Amino acid sequence: MSDAMDVNRLLLEMRALKAQTQAFGGASELGAGAKAVAGEKNNQVSFNDVMEQAVGKVNEVQQASKVMTNAYLKGDPNIDVTEVMIASQKAGVAFDAMVQVRNKLVEAYRDVMNMPI
Repeated sequence: MSDAMDVNRLLLEMRALKAQTQAFGGASELGAGAKAVAGEKNNQVSFNDVMEQAVGKVNEVQQASKVMTNAYLKGDPNIDVTEVMIASQKAGVAFDAMVQVRNKLVEAYRDVMNMPI
């Protein structure tokens, strides 16, 4: 592999991760999967569906990282240590983003519950 190919591959992975994390942003930044769900339900996106997709994506990234790490530890010659590290970092960033979203949702829930009637 040449360095240019590795950089291009890294950029593609970063763009894919950005597209996946845009589902956390809000209704104006929904990912393609959420937009498809919106089209099916007359432009109404279920919060549950968006969150389920986001958690599913985080789980997929973590599972892929785990599989890649195990393959590297078993001595698979097709797995490079840099790929393992990138996958591990992607899984960590995705999980951290999910935790931040959860924290914001809990904070918003507490704010609503503390509002006077």
